[in-house]
Amino acid sequence: MRMIQFAGRYLILIVLLLLPVHLLADAVPIGGTHHMKVALVAETQHPAPGKDFTLAVVMTPDPGWHGYWINPGEAGFAPTLNWTYPTGFYGTNAIQYPIPARLKVAGLMNHVFNGEHALLETARLDDKIEPGTALPFKLHVDLLVCSDSVCVPESDDVALNVRAGDGKPDPAQAGRFDGWRAALPRALPEQAHYQVQGDRLIVAVPYPASAPAPADPWLFVEPIRGGDGGVALDSGAAQSFRRTGDWIVMEGKAAQGGLNLVRKGRPDGPDSPVAFDALLSLGEVIGGNPQGLSFHAVPGIVPAGGTPVGVQPVTASAPAASPFALLLILGGALLGGLILNIMPCVFPVIGLKALSLAKGGADERRIRAETLAYTAGVMATTLALGGLLLALRAGGQAIGWAFQLQNPFIVFVLLLLMVAITLNLLGVYELRSVAAGDALTRKSGLAGDFWTGALAAFVATPCTGPFMAAALGAALVLPTYQALLIFAGLGLGMSLPFLAIGFIPALRTRLPKPGAWMATFRKIMAIPMALTALGLAWVLWHELVPSVSTAGSLEAQRFSTARLAELQAQHRPVFVYFTADWCLTCKVNEKAAIETEAVQDAFKAHNVAVLEGDWTNGDPAITHFLTDHGRSGVPYYLFYPASGAAPQELPQVLTVGELSALH
Repeated sequence: MRMIQFAGRYLILIVLLLLPVHLLADAVPIGGTHHMKVALVAETQHPAPGKDFTLAVVMTPDPGWHGYWINPGEAGFAPTLNWTYPTGFYGTNAIQYPIPARLKVAGLMNHVFNGEHALLETARLDDKIEPGTALPFKLHVDLLVCSDSVCVPESDDVALNVRAGDGKPDPAQAGRFDGWRAALPRALPEQAHYQVQGDRLIVAVPYPASAPAPADPWLFVEPIRGGDGGVALDSGAAQSFRRTGDWIVMEGKAAQGGLNLVRKGRPDGPDSPVAFDALLSLGEVIGGNPQGLSFHAVPGIVPAGGTPVGVQPVTASAPAASPFALLLILGGALLGGLILNIMPCVFPVIGLKALSLAKGGADERRIRAETLAYTAGVMATTLALGGLLLALRAGGQAIGWAFQLQNPFIVFVLLLLMVAITLNLLGVYELRSVAAGDALTRKSGLAGDFWTGALAAFVATPCTGPFMAAALGAALVLPTYQALLIFAGLGLGMSLPFLAIGFIPALRTRLPKPGAWMATFRKIMAIPMALTALGLAWVLWHELVPSVSTAGSLEAQRFSTARLAELQAQHRPVFVYFTADWCLTCKVNEKAAIETEAVQDAFKAHNVAVLEGDWTNGDPAITHFLTDHGRSGVPYYLFYPASGAAPQELPQVLTVGELSALH
């Protein structure tokens, strides 16, 4: 019974550790401290009877938080506005939204506002309202405000009191309303046309042939009016654009296979296609405001052909590498895997295999079979991890190499395994009930060799050594069959020393002969195993209780592309480093080079800003940045000169002299 209670407590603990933060946010009560400030502002304090005037619902999120557009995307929800109007007021019920930004979190596309933004509504007073009449407006707002890690539902009540008068604009608000209007998309007088072909939505937007091509177009669609609130376009799917004549044509995936675009008729009547409103973001910023076009789309003819424009989507059929290029990448994977054998995170498990080889006494066929079984275990694990990585990325997950160590549950299981192996090497007692992996590695025969190789490859994933980073980065943009070949090459490279020993008898003669030293060696191997267990415990703690930047002496700031752009605009040199608590190579570089007093003094002397990208728990923004730079994991180091020149990639093994010379 006590064992059952003990197991039950562990199960509850694991479940609590694995609960996503966004689910825990559901329990946050509405009210309390607000992360989104809401205000109601009128363009005039004295609206004229019989004439239009504008109200602005101004929303200001805290730094690092964001609100949502009318179509929030694949997550979140749009704000809900419940008005209490004064007598004689006629609202349009057509809120004007500014152009949103795209934000991908955990593989889900969000349509968000990151800073102050205003929702505008045009209002008109009845012409029979007497001047001087008090006009009280009240507004109740329900909204969702999110950071990168948590979402909180909030509500607010705001009020505004104005009096009917001459309609003159309030001078104190004139500049603000000009800015808010500049953030709105420009309305097109012409209608756009769309067609549905299978599960594809094709939209032709009027766009003069004489106008410059948009740099980075993206189509945002509003919920379909008069229906169930569905949308026409799958928000998370890739979009492609082409230009033909006076049109820009977008092709993307229709939401729910296009079912939202058909309105069911009466039983004796035909179905009818629906229309929808949308805006085309042009990817251009003028005066701090993104530029875009709003329009109404109806079924119609979409022109064929044209020239591709903008950023094209990454397709499943990525271009294959040439035979020569593939050989170079495969060579990098082999060398990277070979170097992993001397990395501190792999050596403890390698020691187990070395101990078994030192025993000797088996015939040649048996020794070769053992090394092949070990190799099979290594390669099976690298292939399995690589295949899972590719599958999850194809499904929209923003992850990279060693993604499994961003899961506290896997780190916890690996910690138990390391503890079990440590105690076993010390000869204390067996822990078969909690260390199935240890039991597998100690199986007799070829099974034990296979699982020893599998364990060695699994614990090697936090390490990224020379040659390996570029090879794995290339694997993420190659076709699947070539990518899997790269992952297999990594496993083969890691197995090369044992293959050499197994198939070259002369090398085995250089191994020490069996003897009493083996018992001592076994206990010595328990030391790095114990250190590995302590390291995993530290990683688990940091994953469950995220800490601030570890480079406090360098005054490191949290990495974001926006902050990087700000520092470059200030003409400051910037050192950017991407790290994770489970990356031993990262930690060694930080203690031996980055956080040293000499580097700290040099950076201060040259006014070098430091940005730290912490990838311990995973971060989609960091993953996308690494992928864009041809990397699949950490560590990764960049230096941006103050001159604005292209960034310099630094090696994965840093030195104090190299960092001190950066300016």
